Amino acid sequence: MKRCFRRIGGLALTSVVLLLCAFALFPSARFQVQAQAHPAVTKPPLGTAGTFAVLGASAVTNTGPTVVNGDLGVNPGTSVTGFPPGIVNGTEHVADAVALQGQKDVTVAYVNAAGQPCTKNLTGQDLGGKTLTSGVTCFSSSAHLTGQLTLDGQGNPASVFLFQVESTLTTASDASVLLINGAQACNIFWQVGSSATVGTTTRFAGNILALTSISFTTGAVSNGSLYARTGAVTLDTNTITRSVCASGITPTPTGTPPATPPTTPPATPTAIPPGMPTGTPTGTPTGPPGMPPTGSDPHGSVTSCHSAPRAKVL
Repeated sequence: MKRCFRRIGGLALTSVVLLLCAFALFPSARFQVQAQAHPAVTKPPLGTAGTFAVLGASAVTNTGPTVVNGDLGVNPGTSVTGFPPGIVNGTEHVADAVALQGQKDVTVAYVNAAGQPCTKNLTGQDLGGKTLTSGVTCFSSSAHLTGQLTLDGQGNPASVFLFQVESTLTTASDASVLLINGAQACNIFWQVGSSATVGTTTRFAGNILALTSISFTTGAVSNGSLYARTGAVTLDTNTITRSVCASGITPTPTGTPPATPPTTPPATPTAIPPGMPTGTPTGTPTGPPGMPPTGSDPHGSVTSCHSAPRAKVL
């Protein structure tokens, strides 16, 4: 019996030693606890708000020759000032049903954006000098951009970039957002819990969903729409363009297209079908008035016995 227990104990010890050796020699054999993958970031639905380049709540004000490429609207406020000299390449909706529905859809998009799980927390860090890929980047307080932020689509034009900012978003003068490797402005969203201020001559990209207000200072440009849920949108000599996604799937042909086939219809056949008479009927019409002339039937077919015999149609 003692020998039996000794043998079992020896085997157990040997097994443990062998297992430890296997782990040491083959690291891949170690138990690994895999972190739960974050759900993929999704594009917040803009709905009818997608036609707007600028949509304010209390007011939209402008100074200088701003150009808005897309619709401009306000609701529930009724004040839109500075157009002209500003130009709207779209339709203005002032406190109408379209602007009202747009604001409702902005709220849906805002809530969707705010509710997605964070995949990268950059609280306290400046966005300038960073290169980010698709995902949800969050800030538990304010967010700042000084210099250039690069967004890398990694060859996927459907890559979504979502920024969750708890309070304010501020860019320095002459800041920029650079898009590379297929990244598109239409797939970039900035959900801001307070207000956004974009510095002078900044080249911005993405749709701003601000709870309060949005201010673009002199010369700033945006490839993306501005949506203020409760406050105003303030502009000053800017260019604001509603971004539209390109499919990025079907390449545009670059070769010379083949020659267009001629559209002139072929000449009408002039040959006379076999069996049809070709001569001119002879003889002078005779007989009482109203009767067909001798040598022809009432339908114009030659029936004179002197006409040439018809050929047999095969």
